[in-house]
Amino acid sequence: MTSILEPPSAAPTGGGTGGGPTRHLRVAVIGSGFSGLGMAVRLLQRGMDDFLVFERADEVGGTWRDNSYPGAACDVMSHLYSFSFAQNPGWKSTFGKQEELFAYLRDVADRFGVRPHIRFGHELLAARWDEPTRRWYIETSQGDYTAQVLVSGTGYLSEAAVPDIPGLADFEGTVFHSSRWNHDHDLTDRSVAVIGTGASAIQFVPKIQPQVGRLDLYQRTPPWIGPKNDKPTSPLQSALLHKVPGYQNFRRNFNMWGREVLAFVMKRPKVAGKMQKMAGDHLKKSVADPELRRKLTPDYVMACKRLLFSNTWYPAIQQPNVDLVTDPIAEVRPKSIVTADGTEREIDTIILGTGFKATDRPVAGRITGRGGRLLRDVWREQGMAAHRGTTVAGFPNLFLLLGPNTTLGHSSQVVMIEAQIGYVLDALAHMDKRGLASVEVREEAQRAWNDEVQRRLDGTVWNAGNCRSWYLDEHGRNPSIWPTYTWRFRRRTRRFDPAEYQLVTSVGAGRPALDHA
Repeated sequence: MTSILEPPSAAPTGGGTGGGPTRHLRVAVIGSGFSGLGMAVRLLQRGMDDFLVFERADEVGGTWRDNSYPGAACDVMSHLYSFSFAQNPGWKSTFGKQEELFAYLRDVADRFGVRPHIRFGHELLAARWDEPTRRWYIETSQGDYTAQVLVSGTGYLSEAAVPDIPGLADFEGTVFHSSRWNHDHDLTDRSVAVIGTGASAIQFVPKIQPQVGRLDLYQRTPPWIGPKNDKPTSPLQSALLHKVPGYQNFRRNFNMWGREVLAFVMKRPKVAGKMQKMAGDHLKKSVADPELRRKLTPDYVMACKRLLFSNTWYPAIQQPNVDLVTDPIAEVRPKSIVTADGTEREIDTIILGTGFKATDRPVAGRITGRGGRLLRDVWREQGMAAHRGTTVAGFPNLFLLLGPNTTLGHSSQVVMIEAQIGYVLDALAHMDKRGLASVEVREEAQRAWNDEVQRRLDGTVWNAGNCRSWYLDEHGRNPSIWPTYTWRFRRRTRRFDPAEYQLVTSVGAGRPALDHA
């Protein structure tokens, strides 16, 4: 089997140097996607240059570097899905395409002078908090470091989820995940099986359908899909964006506040149910065959799972060379897939559109906090949770960007990222002002925050929409979604409140003391 399931990395295999730390940093940042780059830019703008960004691949970009499959694009308006402090007047259309977003992030790294602070090919292998020295010991694939503060910018869509299907490992053809697209594998006239009908599949299937010989599309649960109002940027709009001061900022804010209406809708399944008419009409207009339409109609409230947008999905899957398969997969054989009804379909290529490990983040298995406890183990015991989506009790000086309950179902994740970056910067300012060696959120503060978040989730479309989504963990708890308006999150992360934290100052060689001031 030819397989491309591993994350791209320029790092050599094996462990770190083992020869001791090569450098002590004020801040170590993991990842160079939107989160890591945004953190780096803001640190430099605050005059803080004692930091490094560790990136396992050989270029910045995160999600938009890795997901290079045909048709990859964003479903949030480009003006909003970009940094407020690094706006781009040159977007070609309403919604950015993968190559355009990737180029944008590379430009941000260049424009703001971040590249000298990035260490490419440095995969995080382990980060361990050392109590006596009040610092993080960091092992990467190309060397060891220490840092006072550790910022994880790995996000929640960085590790591919590969389904546990009997026989998949013994398939003799080519297998790859959509986020690890095999561009060297020519799909022309191939017999292709696509497993999954989520956000990635609805983008790449219409692109590959005209090329392949046959396409078997394995659907477990149909998604709600609305029309995508994507338009090229007109000459007039381009002139306004380039020449009228403040116009792009106005467009960005107008879209941001307009999307807050969706948060109101999604908090109420009955209201969301009424809005299903848009997606239902799109399906009815696009698919004439009543039996096929039945197979493509979800049995859950719109937005319970991620709401998708496409003008090309329904036309593509109705082409003569496409077969929509709704029977569960029983097993994969060396040259075929067998479904539960006993049907065997011969294929030579399998493309996994099966999403990511959103509620089981691999980075959590590499971070060890106070008392030698892995973040992964803490979350497995207590549920994935963080205070204000950013800090975790038992893990001093650790800040998570796009941590638990920061995922949005209605707006741009960049809005949340910028809010969290501001929170981290305020925490660093407090540490400087008071001479603190470490800050650690109090368990009672974290518990109160997460109890509030879960209360707000009760009764929302994400929890009560009659579906099983990647937002939920194995226990049916929702550690993913921010259940209300982004302005509330921005307000609640505007200031670092030291009263919610245990503050420690160093008073001599390795003798920490509480700061009660």
